[in-house]
Amino acid sequence: MGNVLVVGAGGVSSVAVHKMAMNPDIFGPIHLASRTKSKCDAIAASVKARFGAEVTTHALDAMDVAATVALIRQTGAEIVVNLALPYQDLVLMDACLEAGVNYLDTANYEPEDEAKFEYSWQWAYQEKFREAGLTAILGSGFDPGVTSVFATWLRKHKLKTIRQIDVLDANGGDNGQAFATNFNPEINLREVLAEARHWEGGEWKTSPAMTHKVEFDFPGVGPKNMYLMYHEELESLSTHFPEIERARFWMTFGDAYITHAKVLENVGMTRIDPVMHDGKEIIPIQFLKTLLPDPSDLGELTKGKACIGDIATGEAADGSGEKTFYIYNICDHEECYAEVGSQAVAYTTGVPAMIGAAMVLKGIWREPGVWNMEQLDPDAFMDMLNTQGLPWQVEELDGPVAF
Repeated sequence: MGNVLVVGAGGVSSVAVHKMAMNPDIFGPIHLASRTKSKCDAIAASVKARFGAEVTTHALDAMDVAATVALIRQTGAEIVVNLALPYQDLVLMDACLEAGVNYLDTANYEPEDEAKFEYSWQWAYQEKFREAGLTAILGSGFDPGVTSVFATWLRKHKLKTIRQIDVLDANGGDNGQAFATNFNPEINLREVLAEARHWEGGEWKTSPAMTHKVEFDFPGVGPKNMYLMYHEELESLSTHFPEIERARFWMTFGDAYITHAKVLENVGMTRIDPVMHDGKEIIPIQFLKTLLPDPSDLGELTKGKACIGDIATGEAADGSGEKTFYIYNICDHEECYAEVGSQAVAYTTGVPAMIGAAMVLKGIWREPGVWNMEQLDPDAFMDMLNTQGLPWQVEELDGPVAF
């Protein structure tokens, strides 16, 4: 068993901690910390009620490196699983280096005052972690995370090279709300409204947000409009698989969601810079977050399925010429809620976070340094997806995507 400290107490954290408790041969003791200890206590109570397992909770300001180091040492954790906000990635990596423990997160760093996310800040820690003999795993969610492992698995078992890859994310769930985000509203809206970028011909191509729309028939979900977006795995995949000629990311949104998001942007509610209101300084998007439904409260209301996967084209491993494969998972919102009290969006991120931590604790992914998921051997991770609630399928398509 491995001693683990989970930082953050949102919906993803709740899933990850529940799933850790379901795998006592790998995880234990489990510690959970957040600025708001009551949120940790609620997760711990749910875990106790469902599985009879104990989770020890702590109050922590994750931006305080000294306090985090002290808690790591107090708990004796072997790995810190960062399920807090991406603004906190670097300070938690600093704390892990000082305390001498391994690190894992689900989303790359972005500055709080700039709508920009990229891996350069975290990749700069490569030598620090290598020299310390510690492992840092970046992006162990679903996208990024599983989608990168899918690509590596295809490249290991089906394709010699990947010429082009499309990551497709469809949420066919309905929660009955007029407008609600599937994960942290602040992070979600910053991501959705950012300029779209994709990798093609050795350079980044840009386009305005939400302007390139394609209908696609998703397995288990049906036809949905998906939009071209930028997502962090495009950066790491195009870096670590240099043969890729084109890499794109697509996510589905309903017309009502797009309308709400654009209106909120137009009236300034998605601004991330401070403004004065009634003599006090506020950040509009953070105020908006307090008004919107908490994604972690929507599990019981959400019906339907999600489908996330990769379509990759390249030279076949068996020498039979160029082939295209579609590898994906279908996840049911109601089944997720029945198991761990969460909707599928949090489930598809929290389960891979647990599996990534398991890979480190079991010594399968233990090479010192900072690693993206596609750099690591995929097989054991893929096996655990099948046994831990995210079974995957792979099928050969007639040819490359036409969109």
